[in-house]
Amino acid sequence: MGRIVQLSKHLINQIAAGEVIERPFSVVKELVENSIDAGATKINIEISNECRNIRIADNGSGIHPDDIMLAFAKHATSKIATSEDLYAVKTMGFRGEALASIISISKLTCITRTKDFDYGTKVECENSEVKQSKTGCAIGTIMEVKDLFYNIPARLKFLKSAKTEFAYINELVQSLALVHPEISFELKNLNKTVLKTTGQGDTLQTVKEVFSEDLSKNLRPVLKTDKISGLKISGYVSTPDYTRSSKKDYYTYVNSRIVKCPVFQKSIDTVYKNLIGSRYPFIVLNLEIPPEDVDVNVHPSKKEVRYKNPNQVFNFIYSSIDMALSGIIEKEKKEEFVKLKEETPAYDDIYVSGSLDLSKVLNKPNTKNEEDKIIAFPTPQPVYEKTETKPLQQKFEQKTFEQSKFIEEKHIEKEELIIGQYRKTYILIEREEGLEIVDQHIAEERYIYEKLKKSKNIDCQLLFISDLLPISPSDRELLENNKEKLEEFGYEIDFVSENEAIFRKVPQLISKVSPKEILSDILENISGDIDNIEEQILIMTSCKAAVKANTYLNQFQMQEIIRNWRTCEKPYTCPHGRPISKIIEHKDIAKFFQRNA
Repeated sequence: MGRIVQLSKHLINQIAAGEVIERPFSVVKELVENSIDAGATKINIEISNECRNIRIADNGSGIHPDDIMLAFAKHATSKIATSEDLYAVKTMGFRGEALASIISISKLTCITRTKDFDYGTKVECENSEVKQSKTGCAIGTIMEVKDLFYNIPARLKFLKSAKTEFAYINELVQSLALVHPEISFELKNLNKTVLKTTGQGDTLQTVKEVFSEDLSKNLRPVLKTDKISGLKISGYVSTPDYTRSSKKDYYTYVNSRIVKCPVFQKSIDTVYKNLIGSRYPFIVLNLEIPPEDVDVNVHPSKKEVRYKNPNQVFNFIYSSIDMALSGIIEKEKKEEFVKLKEETPAYDDIYVSGSLDLSKVLNKPNTKNEEDKIIAFPTPQPVYEKTETKPLQQKFEQKTFEQSKFIEEKHIEKEELIIGQYRKTYILIEREEGLEIVDQHIAEERYIYEKLKKSKNIDCQLLFISDLLPISPSDRELLENNKEKLEEFGYEIDFVSENEAIFRKVPQLISKVSPKEILSDILENISGDIDNIEEQILIMTSCKAAVKANTYLNQFQMQEIIRNWRTCEKPYTCPHGRPISKIIEHKDIAKFFQRNA
């Protein structure tokens, strides 16, 4: 082993660049985040030369000419000053490594000007050497990187194709545009505009600009605040009938920082678990959390974070999405919360740990003004009549979150305009926006599932005569181990011998189903997912109880199924994750027949 020597500044920067700048994507990320921190409202990104030439221009605050040389030095930053600041980071960048790393592996030119000067500053960097001069330019900053990795040939070999590298950059800019709808982004590749947003400050508008109008129609708004913990979450989630094949479309942020957070992902997956099966939703969510409660200084990429209280964060995100899918959302305007009387508790008092405390809302004395009784939470389409507090109080007796949906109760007195039944499986409904096709089995299955989940007591049917059901020793062990749990859901099993069993009771809803079929489904479910047995039994029971496909229904039966389904909290998919309905818009039908909608 040789003698210990001091490494040169340039070599130190190159080593650091290996952690900070992994690929062209990393350069774009660091420079665009600097533009965001500088307060830019317009950011243009141009890519060329197989993603090795990168030009980023913004209209931000610019860099002071006296600070420009320091900006390219190692660990020089305006964003933190003390060790305490690391625990209250509010900006995208804070380590002061990016620019020093970039100039060690590329040829960089920076042109910048602040509002306090009539002239700008030009800086040319190569091999970590920096030269400064005056120049004329607009307020803001232009960073032009050329020949990325020109002096590290080994790194070039590890880059993927130009098309793949640009795909990483495109996805990054999409992510940044979604969380910063107030900023106008433009991304060009080889002088061709690939992405452009208008910066109107509207996330849904940005979704339309980045993706499509069709996607925006399938999103539900998320907005929830907890003043005590300082948590707030906002954004959009897709309805369960609009899914993706991977988690690629999870756009999750913490304090507007792009993160790949296990806690975030787990909360999303848990909400959608029994709504979409093995598919995935589209998510755009920004969690705002006090900086002191989250550590962003975990990894050089700054994509990983640690929470002081991860369980609290998990439950907050979970309940926020669950509320959104159930049609509940906070409103920014005060008058749009529950209004019962001047003494009505504030919203934060009504909601306790993510659950609605009905006693604080319903048990209020009547007011003189009838309008004060209106429950002012918005409900999803279709819109129904306003409902007074008293009938709601009678209707909802339990105070669990799922059963506190008084704010969303759909009083469907008028009948649906049902056209008829198609193939004895689908119910056809004429809606204002188009033709709705509803799968009768799945719609009723969703209603029964939610009804069973809310019920404390399940109506049972005693079986005076039951088939002898053959079971294996392993089957018997499973049934015995879960006997109490099965009884909670209306299933009572007796063992008449080592290898035979009979049902004494079954849920009344499925009393006409063959005992052999019921037992087969029970064994399949509890052997496959013991940790989730309650959920599986509920799903199995609701599936067995629902009207089957290829079953003729009269007009009254169809109305009953649709009426019940409309009251569901999550009317998008069955518990297995299959979509329940499909609307074909009038304009699409008219277009096919070459008519004006």
